[in-house]
Amino acid sequence: MDYKVIVAEKLSKLVDMDVEAIEKLIELPPKGDMGDYAFPCFQLAKVMRKAPPMIAAELKNSMDMEGFEKIENVGPYINFFVDKSIYTKKTLDEILEKGHNYGSSSTGKGKNVIVEYSSPNIAKPFHIGHLSTTVIGHSLYRILKFQGYNCIGINHLGDWGTQFGRLIAAYHRWVDREAFLKSPIEELQRIYVKFYQEAEKDPSLEDTARMHFKRLEDGCEEEVSLWKEFKELSLEEFQRVYNILNITFDSFAGESFYGDKMEAVVEEIESKGLLTDSNGAKVVMLDEYNMPPCIIKKSDGATIYATRDLAAAMYRKNTYDFYKNIYVVGSPQALHFKQIFTTLKLMDHEWAEDCIHIGFGLVKFANTKFSSRSGNVILLEELLKTAAEEELVIINEKSPDLENKEDVAQKIGVGAIVFAYLKNNREKDIIFDWKEMLSFEGETGPYVQYTYARGKSILRKVGDINQYDLSLLSSPEEFELIKILSSFRDAIKEATDRYEPFVITRYSIDVAKAFNKFYNHCNIMNTEDEKLKGARVKLVEATCHVLKNALYLIGLDVVEKM
Repeated sequence: MDYKVIVAEKLSKLVDMDVEAIEKLIELPPKGDMGDYAFPCFQLAKVMRKAPPMIAAELKNSMDMEGFEKIENVGPYINFFVDKSIYTKKTLDEILEKGHNYGSSSTGKGKNVIVEYSSPNIAKPFHIGHLSTTVIGHSLYRILKFQGYNCIGINHLGDWGTQFGRLIAAYHRWVDREAFLKSPIEELQRIYVKFYQEAEKDPSLEDTARMHFKRLEDGCEEEVSLWKEFKELSLEEFQRVYNILNITFDSFAGESFYGDKMEAVVEEIESKGLLTDSNGAKVVMLDEYNMPPCIIKKSDGATIYATRDLAAAMYRKNTYDFYKNIYVVGSPQALHFKQIFTTLKLMDHEWAEDCIHIGFGLVKFANTKFSSRSGNVILLEELLKTAAEEELVIINEKSPDLENKEDVAQKIGVGAIVFAYLKNNREKDIIFDWKEMLSFEGETGPYVQYTYARGKSILRKVGDINQYDLSLLSSPEEFELIKILSSFRDAIKEATDRYEPFVITRYSIDVAKAFNKFYNHCNIMNTEDEKLKGARVKLVEATCHVLKNALYLIGLDVVEKM
């Protein structure tokens, strides 16, 4: 039972507002004595030509609602107090019945949503900077799928562009073939960095690089053969990281996939009178939108990634007929996507409005920046392994006899990193702090995972429950936890509407805090009243279901024992 919807539906019959608009206005009071739900009447003042407190009083007197203990008006607010015994029973019964499906919906049924995320450049290390797009996109994919959308996860690999001309030029000059066969990405990174170092001394190397990329575009055998080798070896390394993160994709169609689709895009742009010459390049002018030109072809005739993104968007619409086309790419690329979406609109593609850029901030270490050009990178695979090793040290200290310690350490260590990336608004920069993110205390992944494991430990100790009465769950700590569990759908809806996984992350912290408060105030194992003890155990079981579902949506595994 969704009490917020019940309140909204009742109010919609009394005022000139639809249910959804009312739902957005309904608040959760900060204190229990102020009610469980509150509706502010400020927005009704203009329409009803009355003061908000008067409107609140009149509406309150017109409402008689089943499932509520009382309704009060305090100033401009109508406060709703639910019948706690009914609320508790309906909430826990639903959670226990639906289990791993609790919180899901059919909102997106029949609608295709594309989520483009991760998208590393081949022939380059999979480094810490790639983790934001990877975990944000993967979480959005799961959240949207949980809402019933048909999701298509696309890894738009950076497998095309002038950088491959540079890499081929570097390969011809400086590759150590033995080192390349032993550790291909490491050797490719070495010669890529060397190219930039040498190009500073000899700028003509850039001309050579452009020549090699043009030959690659033209399908010349030598360049194509090297490019394919670079790609295959890169995908092998990337897959190891995806396996650690338990991430899969529905498509690996990268930039190169659209190579034979770009000319049609150029022709369409030209046929609509949008293509302009600019110093030998072909561009779409966007002056009236306060943006620089969108470059379609460079002066040497080579395409640019904007051309490929236009071709990709059109291909996706034709292939998937998407409801939304979501790009999880860093905030610095915001201008690029504005140019792409505006160009699509100028081409009379109304569905451009359904293309959405989801930006995110940077990952920072103290006084350090990272760049593949300088070679100063932290490899993601090493980072994840280090996190697991650090957690194993902690586990050996606290739980030396724990079974499957390595597996537990892996789930907690990797989960700690992912959780830290998703803990705050995605557009905020992340300050990487090992000590904080790996801690079992505070607002961390290990803290939430440990809370789940604590709940499962209680369930194992108690065993089967023969009798219980949920109406006996009447303490403030019990009801606070139940209210938070019942708001899971609201959290998922907010995360979906805002494309913000951190809403679920913060929600899981709230659940964990409320559960531990309940655990510390209510003696579950030694409760003499068997029906109350059973009810508390059922509350523990329901909490475990919700925590597991919430952690799944942000890409974390649970651990049964810690």
